[in-house]
Amino acid sequence: MLAGALIAFLAGLAAGSFATAVAHRVPRGVSIARPRSQCPGCGTQISARDNVPVFSWLWLRGRARCCGVGISPRYPLTELAVAALFAAIALVHWDDPVEIAIDMIFVTMLAVVTLTDLEQRIIPNEVLLTGAVLCVAIAVPSEPGGLAERAIAAAAAGGLLFAVALAYPRGMGLGDVKLVAVMGLFLGRAVAPAILIALLAGSTVGLALIARHGAQARKMAIPFGPFLALGGVVAMLAGDWLIDLYLG
Repeated sequence: MLAGALIAFLAGLAAGSFATAVAHRVPRGVSIARPRSQCPGCGTQISARDNVPVFSWLWLRGRARCCGVGISPRYPLTELAVAALFAAIALVHWDDPVEIAIDMIFVTMLAVVTLTDLEQRIIPNEVLLTGAVLCVAIAVPSEPGGLAERAIAAAAAGGLLFAVALAYPRGMGLGDVKLVAVMGLFLGRAVAPAILIALLAGSTVGLALIARHGAQARKMAIPFGPFLALGGVVAMLAGDWLIDLYLG
């Protein structure tokens, strides 16, 4: 089991690196296949030795070899976060390879969404659609009986946030609505605690900003996607347990 977690961790480093590339390219309309990664400062193509997740950033001390421009720490941090979550998935669902595959796709999608929402305040439709298609493609042949629950969860979660978006258009975007609907596909009934955790986390940050900045805080836009991603990760690892705890 520990060996599987180590393999998952290494795979997570690669998936995290892929997520940062997708988050940078998709909103800009750039293909994720080509060209190869380029220096953000001078545009020089990055060599393979300088593109190893985490280790290259540490070796280069956070600066590009070609021109010395600083490389954002979000790259190694994202890679480490995804890797840690991949390892956790392998440990929690070690006897369910289908669930492991679905959860790893879910985490990678959430990493992309978190980066794009934090940096550009958008949640790309292409990323959500790809995640939904991959989830259904794995779930249909492996657990066809659970597809109805996933579809109901997607419709209920998306409908709930759509109602919130209609009532408070400045506080909730349609990107968040689509994200939570796709989360319902991945999580099934566990999307309920995911939404609750996201709302609690978002409210806590909002209250902290109000306490610090007063009335000016009401003019500050806070992306909700990262909070939904946080709720999704917690629900992915412990959602069923939380639901059973509540029902019991």
